[in-house]
This record gives sequence, structure tokens and C-alpha cells, in this order.
Amino acid sequence: MANSYQTLQVRVARIERATPLIKRFTLAAADGGPLPPFTGGSHVIVQMQDGARRYSNAYSLMGSPDELGHYQIGVRREEASKGGSAFLHDKVAEGDGLAITTPNNLFALSAQASHHVLVAGGIGITPFLSQMHELRKRGASHELHYAYRAEEHGAFRDEIVAQSRQAGAGTARFYVDSLGQKLDLDGLARGLQAGAHIYVCGPAPLIDAVRAAAQAAGIAPERVHWEQFAAPPQAGDAFSVVLARSGRTVEVAPGESILKAIERDNAAEVECLCREGVCGTCETRILDGEAEHFDQYLSEAEKRAQRSLMICVSRAKGQRIVLDL
Repeated sequence: MANSYQTLQVRVARIERATPLIKRFTLAAADGGPLPPFTGGSHVIVQMQDGARRYSNAYSLMGSPDELGHYQIGVRREEASKGGSAFLHDKVAEGDGLAITTPNNLFALSAQASHHVLVAGGIGITPFLSQMHELRKRGASHELHYAYRAEEHGAFRDEIVAQSRQAGAGTARFYVDSLGQKLDLDGLARGLQAGAHIYVCGPAPLIDAVRAAAQAAGIAPERVHWEQFAAPPQAGDAFSVVLARSGRTVEVAPGESILKAIERDNAAEVECLCREGVCGTCETRILDGEAEHFDQYLSEAEKRAQRSLMICVSRAKGQRIVLDL
């Protein structure tokens, strides 16, 4: 899989607070022209400079794909922020300039599905907002299930309700944890009609639960789609990475990514935009050994082929791996 990101200069046209933790940023092209087209489920990578520090975070585009005068992203201020979400929340103001990549879509709607079931948790609602625009335009059958922890954290609920009243819109159901409202994932999966696809975006436990429910219900993996913009926890034992071009060996500790170990030792120059296994810029060829893949960029077939890995999130299966670096 090859990526084709280009960099765009944009201006922050508007900032709105959606919940106590989420802000909506409206971005317009710096030159005032139209922005590149995108499809429902697409994301951009926002590149930020804070003094000597640089951050890159992936964010879903949440507006209508028909409106290219601006993009919209929703940003949750993470408690354990690596810097990107805190920078956007605390230091970016209306009128400021930002650099973003052109859109890419790793969470596209299936063209074969007879019905689309969308499951969102918290900030995971954002890709579904653009997808619902697209589904309504297609006249495609769909339904949304949106879970969040308390009423004040139901970002964009009013917009979703308004959309659901338009012609061609699907149904929308809300589940507020603090009110004791629970989404029955097992029942949802068991009731999935033949030909329907299910999509999930949100916290890792929700994604895991939806995938487990789908598997238990006998739903084929190609009918289950998921997206999560956060690097999975780095677990496992320490291992060695041999950089074939220089002959250097880098030791990767438990809880450390290959990318961080390379940067720590200043062992090689590696480009990486997202650091979350999403963008594909750090894809590196495997020359010997096998990888444990944690990215969302490679297809399942590509992961099984063991020809490359994303060094920002993936790890060696054994004690040693040789990479084309």
C-alpha cells in the first residue's frame, strides 16, 4: 500500500466548544480556494510546531464531502496528551495558520453493503458525521448507535438529531452511561442482517467488544470495519532491530516503539507523520524475521505477507528483526 500525502496550508476560520473536552475546528485554505475532495471516513494529519517541538495527529473530517470551502475536525483534549491535542486546545486561535495533509481514507464505506451499522463511542463519532452525509446522499440504508459517558459529553448530538430528520437519513440511537443506558453489542451483532456491514470507532475497549461480538455472531471479518486514532499500548518483550544499510543494531525495550528506539540512538533518519500506525509514512521493508502488526494502514493480507511494518507501532514477533534501514 502506498500513501500519497501532500501538505496543505490552512487557516483556522472558527473554533467552537462542543463539550467540556472537545472543540470543533473549522479550517479554510490559506489561499481562499477550495480544498481537495474527500469521502466519508477520511482523515487528515495536522502538523503542529510548538517552539522546538513538532506534533502530528490524525483527525477525521466530520463535515459534508460536498462542502469543500472548509474542513471540520473535532479534537478531544486528552488527559495523557502527547502534545498535539493540548496544543490545539490551549495555543491555537482563530486566524492562526496550520499545516495539514491531503485527506486519506482508511475507514471507507463499503460499496457492497446492503445496510450500514455505525457504532461510535465518545470522540469516535467524528468520522461517522461525514459518512452519514455520504450515506444520505447515496440513499443508502444505515443506522447510528452513539454511546458516551454523560450527557454533557454527547458531542454533536443536536446536529445528528437534525440530520436524522432529513430525507434519506438513517435512525440514530444514543446511549448515556451515566443514565444507565447500555448498548447491547451482542444483540446488535446477532441481529445484523445478511449483507449488512458494521463500523466502529471509539475507545479500544469498545472496538474490541464490537469485534468480539461480531466474531461470536459469525460475521465475516470483511463485514467489520474499525478505526482508532491512538497507538496501541506497546507491550511484549525487548528485542533487537538490525538496520541492514548501516549494520547497526538497536535494542528496543518493553514499552518502547522501534521508531522511538531508533530516534533515541540517532541510528537512522526516518519520516513519520502520525506516530499512530495510520499514515503509512514510516512503512519499512522486513528483510528477516516477522512483525507483530498493530497498525491500521496495512491490509490483513499485507500483514500476513510479512513484507513490511510500521515502525511507529509494530514490534518484532521474536527476539530479532532485520529492517531495510
